[in-house]
Amino acid sequence: MDQPDDHFRYIYSSSLHELIQIKVGTLEGKKRQPDYEKLLEDPILRFSGLYSEECPSFQVRLQIYNKGRPYCLPVTTSYKAFTKRWSWNEWVSLPLQFSDLPRTCVLVLTILDCVSAGHTTIIGGTSISLFGKNGMFRQGMYDLRVWLGVDGDGNYPSKTPGKGKDSSKSQMQRLSKLAKKHRNGQIQKVDWLDRLTFREIELINEREKRMSDYMFLMIEFPTVAIDDYYNYSIVYFEPEGDENYKIISKPKLVTVPDSEILQENLVERKHHRLARSERSQISDLDAKPTASIRDQLHTIVYRYPPTYVLNTEEQDLLWKFRFYLSSHKKALTKFLKCINWETVAEVQQALSLLSKWAPMDVEDALELLSPGFKDPEVRKYAIGRLAQAPDEDLLLYLLQLVQALKYENFVEIQESYKRYFPDRDIVRSLDDNSTLLDQSSLCSELGVKGSGSTSSMLTATQRSHLTSGLSTTGGVQVERSTALPLNISVNSSDENENNSVASIGSLTSDVSNTLMSDNIPCSSSVMANAGPSNLCTFLIHRACKNPALANYLYWYLSIEVEDQESIRKQDESVHEMYAMVLKIFLKVLERGSFHLRGICCNLKKQQRFIDELVRLVKLVAKEPGNRNKKTEKFQKLLMETDTFKINFTNFDPIPFPLDPEVYITKIVPSKTSLFKSALMPAKLTFVTTIASHEYVAIFKHGDDLRQDQLILQMITLMDKLLRRENLDLKLTPYKVLATSSKHGFLQYIDSCTVADVLAREGSIHNFFRKYNPCDNGPYGISPEVMDTYIKSCAGYCVITYLLGVGDRHLDNLLLTTSGKLFHIDFGYILGRDPKPMPPPMKLSKEMVEAMGGVSSEHHHEFRKQCYTAYLHLRRHANVMLNLFSLMVDASVPDIALEPDKAVKKVEENLQLGLTDEEAVQHLQGLLDVSITAVMPALVEQIHKLAQYWRK
Repeated sequence: MDQPDDHFRYIYSSSLHELIQIKVGTLEGKKRQPDYEKLLEDPILRFSGLYSEECPSFQVRLQIYNKGRPYCLPVTTSYKAFTKRWSWNEWVSLPLQFSDLPRTCVLVLTILDCVSAGHTTIIGGTSISLFGKNGMFRQGMYDLRVWLGVDGDGNYPSKTPGKGKDSSKSQMQRLSKLAKKHRNGQIQKVDWLDRLTFREIELINEREKRMSDYMFLMIEFPTVAIDDYYNYSIVYFEPEGDENYKIISKPKLVTVPDSEILQENLVERKHHRLARSERSQISDLDAKPTASIRDQLHTIVYRYPPTYVLNTEEQDLLWKFRFYLSSHKKALTKFLKCINWETVAEVQQALSLLSKWAPMDVEDALELLSPGFKDPEVRKYAIGRLAQAPDEDLLLYLLQLVQALKYENFVEIQESYKRYFPDRDIVRSLDDNSTLLDQSSLCSELGVKGSGSTSSMLTATQRSHLTSGLSTTGGVQVERSTALPLNISVNSSDENENNSVASIGSLTSDVSNTLMSDNIPCSSSVMANAGPSNLCTFLIHRACKNPALANYLYWYLSIEVEDQESIRKQDESVHEMYAMVLKIFLKVLERGSFHLRGICCNLKKQQRFIDELVRLVKLVAKEPGNRNKKTEKFQKLLMETDTFKINFTNFDPIPFPLDPEVYITKIVPSKTSLFKSALMPAKLTFVTTIASHEYVAIFKHGDDLRQDQLILQMITLMDKLLRRENLDLKLTPYKVLATSSKHGFLQYIDSCTVADVLAREGSIHNFFRKYNPCDNGPYGISPEVMDTYIKSCAGYCVITYLLGVGDRHLDNLLLTTSGKLFHIDFGYILGRDPKPMPPPMKLSKEMVEAMGGVSSEHHHEFRKQCYTAYLHLRRHANVMLNLFSLMVDASVPDIALEPDKAVKKVEENLQLGLTDEEAVQHLQGLLDVSITAVMPALVEQIHKLAQYWRK
């Protein structure tokens, strides 16, 4: 038995900007006997519905009146041929919004019959007020009495009321009121009794309709659903209207004020203090959970996602068995969530236990950098765990770590660097945009001339020095400090970096030594503790050891400083913080060793190169003509040496921002082209320092690539996670780098769109047979190619489903000759899609046919790979959810729309509440739906037609 719902959920009519819809249902009853006198006067009436033995094709006209005057244009139901009964079952939209309705408006319905062309006759009319006597918009179904032979009356009160007075002889109105109370939750719901009761009500209504001489028109008013709850009432409200208070002498509900509501529960508070007091440590130290409690703790620690909010009982349980859980590294984040950080004694106990806890994994430590953890010691612990991560893993998290700087205490960071960098250029106003040293002064220290000169080449020894990694630590002992930016103690004596290039090269493995040799202020008193004290220090510390980290850190920080849209949305202090961190980073490089100054010089060259490239692209965009003419202009400008500050066909080697391990020396104009797109991205071929090696990339101007950058980062992460499980799904995580909010680079992969493959070759099989034929292979194709195709299809199906990638069509699915299938263009993520009724996964008929059909062995292998990948990725759900939680405040379009739902969408797709067997069944159902979906095939044909006309 369901208890009555005592909650009244409502929405104001003034805030509901939707068109009014009324459903016209059925018309029941006997029509009036024909008037033969009128038939003799007008013989054409014999063709009307009144004189027809069957059910004529009546129509219903709907119009809203206010105080006897039409308030909107009339709307008529569509034509429908009837045989035995009048049944429209049609939702009619009126040209009026809920917010425009007055309090006294009336819905007028008139039943019409078409006698001849342009001539209609009135069968009857009825009317009903849209708002009830209590000012609530009507809901549910109503049987309205039809007044035969007259038009519906729009006055208030109406002469043709659809609702008659409640009389003892008619039970319809009385039963209708009782049904309304039941619908509003004022009557207890008993399923078995409700079914019998409503069946009996239907029989009573049918019997009274048959016995009555009237006709009844059934209509239905719409219901409002918010957050999947349908029982919302629409209450009339006029924002600027006079408020009239109606005094009710006998109220239906008695209000009893509760003075203790929303107040702190003293009993619970006392229990919390006693349970978490220092005295409890003695009893809790040796506390061992029972089998049932141990299972409950296992569920909390290993089954609950990072987004789960622990209730009071679960928090008390974690606290009581904190010493037992200290040997479980996964339990630390859950334990820290049960701490009341406003209670000093409780915080001291938690922090003292923090150092004794089993070291947590690096990916779990990311959660401690989220905005939910403000305590500096906890964040310092997380940074200490991140310090154990290799550079390869740190590159995967760097995008989120830069976003996590927003949650740091950057006032403390700024004050720290003011003490140890007292120069005015650090503490001066942040309005100065000059963040790098002048290139001539910086490069002159390295023996390098301007970037456009071919004679300013670094020596081979210098080149190897700048490109070599800093993997060894030498005689350096990294120690902890609470204030110094780069906290380093040197065991060996400092060397003079000006002795020779060889002596400089011996110091490249130790960034700290070179910083000390440049007289950066350092005090021995602050070297007693080890490790960076904040995230800013940690990132700069690691970036100085790895040129690739320094490259990406610079561009991630630069785009945050440059993004004006983000400045308008967030606090100005956040923008100032990013500007300060960027200045600090560059100042450390400028004051560092030969190696660090070389990194700084390369960053300056990269910035100048991209600025000039943007200028070139803008000139090409202004060029009139078609794509071919613009391409010719592009190639011509590349070959000019005087127009730009850099010679694009011959410049000093610089690390390519998209892939800093690759050094580029020029762009090949003859191999430059523009893509067929509205923005016309440029395909650029770069010559590298490696002999006969070229690097092809796409430069896109006019688009924000940060969303693509995030998705490709997640695909790269998932690929590495799957490879660690010995599952290689042949993914293609190409590189993407947003160098600004308006432009960026994408790695070019030689491939064809699936749409082009089908247009040229007819099928995917023909495409594979053309480039990889094999007489003994399946379908005449090399087995390795088919295996690659099956695995890549499975990998991207699961990954795009988890990330909620939308707008999938055959033009953004690419295929390589080796069989790899991959996705591009991630403009819609996290469940957003411009197409109606999108499938959960993109599996077209042609893609399934390339596997041999749904009953083939290859398709079964495809499903098996999908299930395996899905289960593996679910086991690594925490790292994905942690990374997305750090991006909720980023300027990524689809996350910025609904930041609170970004992490929930990924968590929903992971289905963490299911067992492995249930998860496989869930994914199996999604695959079945995706393969048999009809709407995607229709949308694909429309897209193909649109592409044809666009070309």
